Amino acid sequence: MRMVMSSALPSLVQRMIRGGLSSSPPTWSIVVKASEIDFSQPSSSGLPRKASLVCRSWYPTTRLMLGVLTRAGFKDKKHLSYFEREIPVRGKEMVTLRELGGRILSRDLWGNIAGMVEEKDLLERRLVLPLANASMAEQFGVEPPRAIVLFGPPGTGKTTFAKAVASRLEWPFVEVFPSRLAAGPEGLAGGLRLIFEEIAELDHAVVFIDEVEEIAAQRGGEPPSATQGVTNELLKIIPAFRERPGKLLICATNFIRALDDAFLRHGRFDYVIPIGLPDQDARLAIWRKFIPESAPALDLDQLVERSQGFSPADIEFSARRASQTAFEKAIAGGEGLGPTMTDYLDAIATTKTTVSAEVAEAFRQDIENLART
Repeated sequence: MRMVMSSALPSLVQRMIRGGLSSSPPTWSIVVKASEIDFSQPSSSGLPRKASLVCRSWYPTTRLMLGVLTRAGFKDKKHLSYFEREIPVRGKEMVTLRELGGRILSRDLWGNIAGMVEEKDLLERRLVLPLANASMAEQFGVEPPRAIVLFGPPGTGKTTFAKAVASRLEWPFVEVFPSRLAAGPEGLAGGLRLIFEEIAELDHAVVFIDEVEEIAAQRGGEPPSATQGVTNELLKIIPAFRERPGKLLICATNFIRALDDAFLRHGRFDYVIPIGLPDQDARLAIWRKFIPESAPALDLDQLVERSQGFSPADIEFSARRASQTAFEKAIAGGEGLGPTMTDYLDAIATTKTTVSAEVAEAFRQDIENLART
């Protein structure tokens, strides 16, 4: 018998498999895999909360085989399709990811982003392609990116895009929370230094810092403020981070003008990418994503027109509010199988947009002055 064991699985599980299959014929192949592991939520027993054991035989199933597998705790799933995905994560990395609160995200995040085609295409070409094809990029003299900034108004999907890039690359996703680090014994500057030292132990990672303006604000004034020391530390960390391949730092901000001038200089960040409000096609795709199949025929063009200036989060809120209204009316004894056009228009009319006209205009100016794509 040949056995392929994942080093990530606890020895207790491996002993169970070996014991249960000790009488198996030498022609079987038993593959044990851990999948969809949430490193940030270990169980009380120390085992991953989500794990699957997959037994695969290269030969037709026999009664003897079924008996042995059943005694080992396997279940025969009729009409089961088998899909395999391998994520090369070493056992040591699992421990580090757990300590960092890191995760391996679902593979469908990229495809689940509705609309925003231009932004997705840009991120695909600038980030995903060179990082996923590093050898070919080197052949063409392309340096894979090490750090980028995403900027734009609130609610436009910067965090969603950061997670989607990690999902697309199939790299672990690690989010750094400055507020948590500030509460630690090392303070914010020391906490940043220590967490990036831990991240350096990973083979691959997408590291995300949201609202980075909180720790990289403009320096100046006398005497120097406490936050200036934090900005100085971050400016030292980024060049060291860039020296290690296989990692990508994504910083997001709603207020790019608040960032220190040195923070955005060439050599620290490869790209400064705007993530703005969805255009007409993107709004249509977002509406379609949140409208249930039970809804009657709707005038989608009118919904797209009425939601001009809405962020993706605003559209989602309006759609969910319309669904909730229709649901409550149905429970109260009304008729209808889903939200109507009236429900959606009422929801749009009562939704306060996240991005004002002034903020939208300032964003357009920031694209002209600060974007690097």
